[in-house]
Amino acid sequence: MATLVPPDAGLLRQRLRLRRMLPLLVAVLAIAVVSMGLGHYPLAPGAVLEVLWSALTGTPSTQPPAAGNVLLAVRLPRVLAALLVGASLAAAGAAYQTLFRNPLASPALLGVSAGAGFGASLAMLLHGSALLVQGSAFAGGIAAVAAALLIASRLGRGSALVLILSGLIISALFQALTSSLKYVADPLDTLPAIVFWLLGGLGRVSMADLAWAAPFSLAGIAIMLLLRWPTQVLEAGDEEARTLGIRVQPVRLLMIAAATLTTAAAVSISGVVGWVGLLVPHLARLVVGPAYTVLLPASILTGAGYLLLVDDLCRTAFRLELPLGIATAVLGAPVFVAVLLRARRQWS
Repeated sequence: MATLVPPDAGLLRQRLRLRRMLPLLVAVLAIAVVSMGLGHYPLAPGAVLEVLWSALTGTPSTQPPAAGNVLLAVRLPRVLAALLVGASLAAAGAAYQTLFRNPLASPALLGVSAGAGFGASLAMLLHGSALLVQGSAFAGGIAAVAAALLIASRLGRGSALVLILSGLIISALFQALTSSLKYVADPLDTLPAIVFWLLGGLGRVSMADLAWAAPFSLAGIAIMLLLRWPTQVLEAGDEEARTLGIRVQPVRLLMIAAATLTTAAAVSISGVVGWVGLLVPHLARLVVGPAYTVLLPASILTGAGYLLLVDDLCRTAFRLELPLGIATAVLGAPVFVAVLLRARRQWS
């Protein structure tokens, strides 16, 4: 027998869930400060904050100049990149899972990662600059989703299932094209660079890389946040959404475009980093529940903190730095199984 819930009770419940994000935000900021102190030149959190405050306000710092150089030139771009990429992939994953009502949906679903990998590989095969590699990765991700949308429009007239199948086809195609590029690449020069990029990593990210990728990622996240209410209505079904006056197709296409833009911009600076978009929304769902209006900001914060912790592990736990994509896969698979076992009732 269904339980009737007064409207005020539902609104109050969502406000209580939103309040849970304040400690989450504080935790992410604390992780960021601690992360900037980790490395071969360790810095205490107080020293990190002093250097950052000095750089922001121009006041003198008692820390040695080497501390400022290491922190501002090396660790700050990397930490900011981890926050941006983690938040972007998690936001896109939450959007895809809600739009398609599928717990296995992720940024790789429509071929974004495969398209970006092909674009970057092609640019490296042509010995393009770092900016060209990032731009090609971005264009490849956009082109892959555009192709999936075109196929779906011809076959399914807006069907979510057909769109998912189209994305899988396009993803397989771009993966095959990337394999062909690796086959003809110079094994002593280009091939290692392609493989390294496809494994993912944040060690080479600079402030200039962030400056060009951040506007695209943040614009996509902003659109997803603005459309969180109609997207939550879409989760109940297209007919129900139309009954409430929601324009289903424009909202769905705009959300897919925003999630794709966010993912392509993130992947263009980090390489292919899997599992974040698939796993993090499930982790956030355990904390704040399935309501998309709360799940989206919770996923953004959780994704930022999660990828930052994984990147810390990659660069400090071993003598040689572990590629980020390998670490997210090794950690993501068992954690995802555990999360599904605990949350399976929400998707049954």
